[in-house]
Amino acid sequence: MRLTKFTDAGLRAVMYLAVADEGASPATREVAEAMGISYSHMAKVISRLQHLDVVEARRGRSGGLGLTPLGRHASVGWLVRALEGVGEIVSCEGDAPCPLRAACRLRRALRDAQEAFHASLDPLTVAELVASPTGPVLVGLTGSRPG
Repeated sequence: MRLTKFTDAGLRAVMYLAVADEGASPATREVAEAMGISYSHMAKVISRLQHLDVVEARRGRSGGLGLTPLGRHASVGWLVRALEGVGEIVSCEGDAPCPLRAACRLRRALRDAQEAFHASLDPLTVAELVASPTGPVLVGLTGSRPG
């Protein structure tokens, strides 16, 4: 299974924000640059994360981004499902519908595999994603000091 670039950016942004100093709320541009993602794409990702109540954004001089309590302790499986959206792995309909669609077992097998993939991520939290050795690398990207 392959995640979309949107989901990959969302996971990286959440991980970055998980290690940022409380008082040093980074801006979207800073997160985008640190993660090697275009600002416009990261802005869309951050907007979606705000909608999911994973990230909060504060405007003004002391503004910036931060994780909400939900964001810090969210299940990675839940987050991937929320960012990827609901959909089939294969398209059986469309301009050229698959001739096997009425009796196909592949679509169900792929759906089950997709759910098994998500289920394997369910026990993992964002906080666990940033544990060593990942956390220190992220701290280096944020300029934060380990607490």
